[in-house]
Amino acid sequence: MKFWQSLFLVEGNQIIDTAKIVDGLGFDGALVSDHMLHLEHQESKYLYSEDGKPPQFSEHTVWPECWSLMAALAAVTKNIRFATNVFILPLRHPIEVAKATGSVAYFCDNRIVLGAGAGWMKEEFDAFGVDFKTRGKRYDECIEVIRKLHSGGYVEHHGEFFDFPRVAMTPCPTKPVPIYIGGLSGPALRRTARLGDGWIGPGQTIDDAIATAEQLHKMRAEYGRSNEPFDMVVPIYDELKIDDYKRMEDAGITSIVSLPFNFILGPDTTLEQKRVYLENYADNVIAKVNG
Repeated sequence: MKFWQSLFLVEGNQIIDTAKIVDGLGFDGALVSDHMLHLEHQESKYLYSEDGKPPQFSEHTVWPECWSLMAALAAVTKNIRFATNVFILPLRHPIEVAKATGSVAYFCDNRIVLGAGAGWMKEEFDAFGVDFKTRGKRYDECIEVIRKLHSGGYVEHHGEFFDFPRVAMTPCPTKPVPIYIGGLSGPALRRTARLGDGWIGPGQTIDDAIATAEQLHKMRAEYGRSNEPFDMVVPIYDELKIDDYKRMEDAGITSIVSLPFNFILGPDTTLEQKRVYLENYADNVIAKVNG
């Protein structure tokens, strides 16, 4: 079982030092979150909460640009990978995303994952002048463009939303950046089964996560993808016992997320409080599950 630490809501002046601690304790990766703007007035509803509001973030939440942050974190770490949880892919132009992800991957020994989502905040799309209604089709085409540009050599693309002649992108990562699909909706799971190198869940109970894993295995088989490598990165809201990890492994869940510090310790924790929590997690969970 692999273990990822969420860096969602970590204070801006603690993110780098927190990543260093995570890197030295046996974690496999760290998750960073994505939004471009704070909207003063917003009507869009978050999909994974009963009140339609995103959990715990506010107008003061720090949203660093993901790939700049990953480059900074990769420069001070040696072992852990970094994934976006999740990057709002159809909000951006895929050539720019391919350039950013390819460059960071090239300089950090391929230690990054593009965890992608469709986005839920229409106002953010409106601010960028991107049609919210067509984001699903744009999403699929973005994935196609990024994979072409990361393949090396000259490629061309003539699609519904993006069009360019034969071009090459350098530096090119020594292997394509993995693309994990986020979300629980029907379209998200179908896209995961059809196109994803992995899946990042938004957070579930053990039983629900196992049911989703079984559903994804079935769907991937229908697309003829059962024999391809596939990672499932799943935050679990239940209190877990050691036997629960074996149940999840047997269901094909490959990675567990240690929840954001705000969810476990409360807001405004010090770096030392985070260190103590991470050391306890490494000793009492990672070592026991994988030891």
